[in-house]
Amino acid sequence: MGAVALIVVDMMNPYDHEDADALEKSVEQVVEPLAGLMERAHRHGDAQLIVVNDNHGDFTATADDLRRRAMEGRRPDLVEPVLPPTDCAFMPKVRHSAFFGTPLEYLLRREGIDTVVLAGQVTEQCVLYSALDAYVREFSVRLARDCVAHIHPDLAEASLRMMERNMRAELLPADRCLD
Repeated sequence: MGAVALIVVDMMNPYDHEDADALEKSVEQVVEPLAGLMERAHRHGDAQLIVVNDNHGDFTATADDLRRRAMEGRRPDLVEPVLPPTDCAFMPKVRHSAFFGTPLEYLLRREGIDTVVLAGQVTEQCVLYSALDAYVREFSVRLARDCVAHIHPDLAEASLRMMERNMRAELLPADRCLD
């Protein structure tokens, strides 16, 4: 296996949207393992940490702006443990996939990354589409199974099965996905 990148999707969230209540319940379960996974990737150098976050339609938003808005939102307790370090790669996105309209593929190729580990939210939306885009770009895909949050449990399970079957994604616990 070659180099690995942990891609954390959309965790800087103010939780002020229509499905926030359902999402919050799931995020509560993944915050602790995700914080540990991010720590392992970043501080211990087990993988390159890359954060990709929705800009919520604000094309002037910086990482600091998104961080501040999320911390001022309804659930800063779900944001603070997984705030990205200031020295990791950060990319704002505008649609579901972490690849769409971002320099993510360029960065991964430049760094010699061949395996991406996806974590974050929402399993049945942005994580699923990011996994598909990684797969069609011929990256190996892993999912930190205990580090992805959902809105709809049934759609999340179907999405995980699709990623595993159709995209050859490995579904692993956080403590094994960077090995």
